[in-house]
Amino acid sequence: FWLKWALSHSSLSVSIKHYSMQALTKAVFLLACVCIPVTAVKLQAEVTPVQKVIQLLEGMSAKGKAEKHDEQVQFAAYKQFCEDTTIEKKRAIEEANEKIDKLKADIEKYTSDAATLTKEIAGHDDDIAAWTGDKKAATKVRAMEKTDYDATHKDYSESIDALERAIAVLKKQAYDRKQASFAQLDALKHVNLIPDDAKKAIDVFLQQEPDEGLAVSAPEAYGYEFQSQGVIEMLEKLLDKFMGERTVLEKEEMNSVHAFEMLIQDLTAQLEQATQDRTEKAETKAKKLQAKADAEGDLTDTTTTRDADQKYLDDLTATCEQKATDFESRQQLRAEEIEAIAKAIEIISSGAVSGNADKYLPTLLQQGKSLASLRVESESQILSKAAVFLSTRASELNSRLLSTVASRVSADPFRKVKKMIKDLITRLMEEANEEAEHKGWCDTELSTNEQTRKEKTSAVETLHAEIDQLEASIAKLTEDIAELTEAVAALDAAMAKATTIRQEEKETNEVTIKDSQEAQTAVAQALTVLKEFYAKAGEATALLQQPAPEIFDSPYKGMQAENGGVVGMLEVIESDFARLEADTKAAEAAAQKEYDTFMTDSKVDKEAKATDIEHKTAKKQDESQALTVKKSDLEGTQKELDAALAYFDKLKPSCVEAGVSYEDRVARREEEIKSLQEALRILNGEDLA
Repeated sequence: FWLKWALSHSSLSVSIKHYSMQALTKAVFLLACVCIPVTAVKLQAEVTPVQKVIQLLEGMSAKGKAEKHDEQVQFAAYKQFCEDTTIEKKRAIEEANEKIDKLKADIEKYTSDAATLTKEIAGHDDDIAAWTGDKKAATKVRAMEKTDYDATHKDYSESIDALERAIAVLKKQAYDRKQASFAQLDALKHVNLIPDDAKKAIDVFLQQEPDEGLAVSAPEAYGYEFQSQGVIEMLEKLLDKFMGERTVLEKEEMNSVHAFEMLIQDLTAQLEQATQDRTEKAETKAKKLQAKADAEGDLTDTTTTRDADQKYLDDLTATCEQKATDFESRQQLRAEEIEAIAKAIEIISSGAVSGNADKYLPTLLQQGKSLASLRVESESQILSKAAVFLSTRASELNSRLLSTVASRVSADPFRKVKKMIKDLITRLMEEANEEAEHKGWCDTELSTNEQTRKEKTSAVETLHAEIDQLEASIAKLTEDIAELTEAVAALDAAMAKATTIRQEEKETNEVTIKDSQEAQTAVAQALTVLKEFYAKAGEATALLQQPAPEIFDSPYKGMQAENGGVVGMLEVIESDFARLEADTKAAEAAAQKEYDTFMTDSKVDKEAKATDIEHKTAKKQDESQALTVKKSDLEGTQKELDAALAYFDKLKPSCVEAGVSYEDRVARREEEIKSLQEALRILNGEDLA
């Protein structure tokens, strides 16, 4: 009864932490000692009470270990879920934070770019205005310079022409006095460019009397010719001077024209470039503002998703930490329980229960026998013992090397065997060193390759995700653009149809109004005719005092009775036409107002849709370019990943274990070296005990 109670409540005693392990083991030991005499007679033929207690405790230990292992497996799966989910969520949150930072930076950049573009556009406007003003001012100055040049050039040309004619006249006068004419020389006095001293010299020359020259002798005539020659030389000098100055003036004009043309060319090029830059920057500014709006929308969505992921991660972390704490507590409790059971088994199985005689006597006898055997062993026995030892170790380690050495030990001479063992030990130690170096190289290469494969795999997966996202976005933009284009076409068709209907309705209303007006005029005319006729008919009949013919009972005054009904009907018809005209005009005004409202709303809607099409088309182009870049990056990254995988395949044969691990090979080689060293000690006659 006490044994059954102790076994059924053993786990209860372990679960209470304030009981010490020593007390528990003592309790189990005392319980076993108490139970032995009670059940000794009954279990003598089958199982002793101590053996039964040990069996029960071993069953409890096995069950506890199994449950502990199952709990570890269960928690390992749950822990793996927590770690995987946490990593995934952290990655998503980190990517979201990076995207948020990028979006914020993009928004700031778009805002800054838009502000910068606004300033640059204003600068271009100022430059365009300034250069336009410079161009107009330069053109005006050039026109003034051209006017001055034309006037000055004309004066020089006229002066040169007059000088040439005067010189020709004077030269002719020197040979033919009677035909001399000084009209050309006198004209030089009226030329503006002729200096005053030259004009005075001409006056002096002209004041000389030609007749005076005829009365003198021949030598005096030569003196007259000398005076004319001085005037000619003066005029020729003036001619040369004026021609030189005109040439200089023409060169200066040519240079001024060239400089003006270059200036106008530069200003025109600057204006065209500034206008082009302004247009491009205005378009870029619009794109930047649209990109800013898109980024702000993405920022809102990403922030919302990130906050939801963070909340889920916080809840998951708290739950997983609580589960981990519970698991550690349960595992510790189970370990203490298993340890207590093992300690109890150890105590029950110790010499306090079984006795000490069977434990020590055989060992002492065996030890005495071994010492006696060692004293009488011969050299052949040593070899035999070494061979047996090596054969045993070869079987234990499954080592062909030790097996070969064992066979050689029994066949080769003593010294040769010792040398062979020493050589094998040296060779094994060298192989160990070489393998350690190779292992270090393999570890480095495998670690680097693994890091490369992880990075490239992550990059490939990221690029695939980004490409899928871009392709989905481009497809959505294409669909949106198609829908917007169809909507714009539908608006155009609706506006065209509404315009056609409005025109037809307006023409119908105008015809109706015109017909109503004409009908009212005609009815009014008919009423006037009838009213005037019957009014005159009544008066005329009343004025006639002649007796009526015998066939008439009363004088005829027209169809006065029917007249009232006809006139009344015509007045009603006239009012109906007037009402028709008023209703038609009101309907026309309402239809026109409705048409104007519809057209205005449709135009506004069309402009908005056209703007959306433009923005989405620009965004689609940007994303298409980004998709091309991402695909190119994916191709390059995939090639790098393939190269890393190919290199890993090359490393596998020499660096990756294909059965026996490096640690097992090292341990096995150490055991072989140790066995060879022990065999060498046996051959040297050393005591291995």
